[in-house]
Amino acid sequence: MTTARRTHGFRESVIRGMTRLAREYNSINLAQGFPNFPAPDLLKEAAIRAVRDDINQYAITWGAQRLREALARKYATWYAIAADPEREITVTCGATEAMIATLLALVNPGDEVIVFEPFYENYGPDTILADARPVYVPLEPSGPLDLDRLASAFSPRTRAIIVNTPSNPAGRVLTRAELEAIRDLCVRYDALAVTDEIYEHIRFWGEHIPIATLPGMRERTVTISGASKTFSVTGWRVGWIVAPAALTDAIRKVHDFLTVGAPAPLQEGVAVALDQLDESFYASLAEGYRGRRDLLHAALVESGFKCEPPEGAYYILADYSGLSELDDTAFAVWLSREVGVTPVPGSSFFSRGGERSLVRFVFCKTSDVLEEAARRLRGTAGQRGSGAERTEEPAVRSGLQR
Repeated sequence: MTTARRTHGFRESVIRGMTRLAREYNSINLAQGFPNFPAPDLLKEAAIRAVRDDINQYAITWGAQRLREALARKYATWYAIAADPEREITVTCGATEAMIATLLALVNPGDEVIVFEPFYENYGPDTILADARPVYVPLEPSGPLDLDRLASAFSPRTRAIIVNTPSNPAGRVLTRAELEAIRDLCVRYDALAVTDEIYEHIRFWGEHIPIATLPGMRERTVTISGASKTFSVTGWRVGWIVAPAALTDAIRKVHDFLTVGAPAPLQEGVAVALDQLDESFYASLAEGYRGRRDLLHAALVESGFKCEPPEGAYYILADYSGLSELDDTAFAVWLSREVGVTPVPGSSFFSRGGERSLVRFVFCKTSDVLEEAARRLRGTAGQRGSGAERTEEPAVRSGLQR
C-alpha cells in the first residue's frame, strides 16, 4: 500500500477535531472561529431573493458579474486600488480556496514560501501541496516583527511571502513600517506577496494597509479576502482574489478545476451587502468585537493565563504554563472535559509540535456565551490540571493525534 506523497505527514485539522470534542463533552466551543450570532438581515434577504429569482445555476466561473463589480467599487473607495472586474478579480469558495488556488497557480516545485508563525493551519500544508518549501519566521502576539530575521529568510529561491494581517492566531496588525520592510524584500528578491486580509474590518489598533497599495507592490501582490468574517457567514464560502491580470489568468485556471465556482445566490447576497452596508456597519462590527475581546481577555488573565489583547481578528493565544504541566493537546482536552471550555492546542499553529504551553481561544460569540465561558474559566486556577491527568479516550487519540 502506498502513501500519498503530497499529504504524507499531514495531520487532520485539529481545529475541527476540537469542535467535535466540544460536542462530545457539551463544552463551550471557543476553538473554531465561527460566530454564533446572525448575519445582517440585508445580506440574508438578498440571498433569499436571489434563490427565489432562480439564480440557482452556475455563476461565471470566476464570479458573478454583480459581485465582481461591487468588489471593484469597494477596493477603489476604501483603498484606492483600481481593479478591473473582468481581468483582475476572481470570486472563490472562501479565502481558504483562494490561498491554495493562488499557490498552486503561481509557485513552482522547489520554490520557497515565507510563512509567519504562529500561522493559520492551512498555510504550511498549502505550500507543501504546491511542491514548495515553507520557510517560517516568528510573528509574536506582542512585540514588533523581527526584520533582521525576516531578511535572512529571503533568498534567490523565495517565490512568495504569505502576509496575514490582522493575523490569526497572533492578533497582530502589521504596521506601515513592517509592511514597507516586506515590500523592500519582495522587490529586492522579485518575490510575490500573497495576502490574507479576511479580518481587515476587525481591528482594535492601527489601520489596515493592503500591501498592494505600497509603491512597487500592485504588480506583485495577490490580495485575498472574503465575506465569512465581516458578514458572519463562514458557511457561505464566498471569498475573492484581487491580482494583476497576468497572475489572475493563471489563478483562474486552477480555481476552475478546483471548485468550478462559488454558490451563485450567495454571491448576489454578498454583492448587495458590499454596496448597501455603510461605514456605521463596519464601525459597529469592530466595536462589538472589542467588547467581546476585553471580556474574554480579562477572564483569561484572572484565571491564570498569560496573554496579550489582540490588535485585530478574534483570537487570543494564551500561555497556560502557570496552570498546568500538560502538553497543549492534553491540556486542551482537559479544559474541555473538566472545565467545559474548548480551545485549540497552540501547536496547531507552529511548524514544530508541542514545544510551547499555548492554546487559542476565539471570541466570535455572543456576550452571554462568553460570560458563561468566563465564569467557568475563573475556576481553572483552583483545579490546575496536572501531568497525571493525560486523557486516553480513543476518540481523542484518533481525532487529535499529531
